[in-house]
Amino acid sequence: MAGPRLYSPFDKTMWESVAEGKMKIQRCEECGTYRYPPGACCPNCLSTEMQWEEISGTGKVLSWITYHKQYLPAYPAPTTVVAAMLDEGEILITNIDHAETKDLAVDRPIRVIYGDHPDGYRIPRFTLADGPAS
Repeated sequence: MAGPRLYSPFDKTMWESVAEGKMKIQRCEECGTYRYPPGACCPNCLSTEMQWEEISGTGKVLSWITYHKQYLPAYPAPTTVVAAMLDEGEILITNIDHAETKDLAVDRPIRVIYGDHPDGYRIPRFTLADGPAS
């Protein structure tokens, strides 16, 4: 399966690229603005013309939160969720291995990796780009 069972008409290509381990996001053909999550038009210039471009997979931590209660079967507690600014300028929110939580810091470099979701599709995840803190 390429992605979640239910996806919008705008994110099918993104989920197919995640399944291949090469996440792509939309980029406006008029002004060059990246857009995530995928949508019908550019939030900058309102153009509907876009292309799909593979992301670098790198960025910096903006914030994170650790849930100590399990809310979903696929994410046993503790689960750490990170918001990161990708090098392309878009914010991606996903999880990171809980063992890396102690080394998180604002502006810490991260990179995207891909993991298998229990429901049968791949998801983008984060890992620290520069290894554990010294």
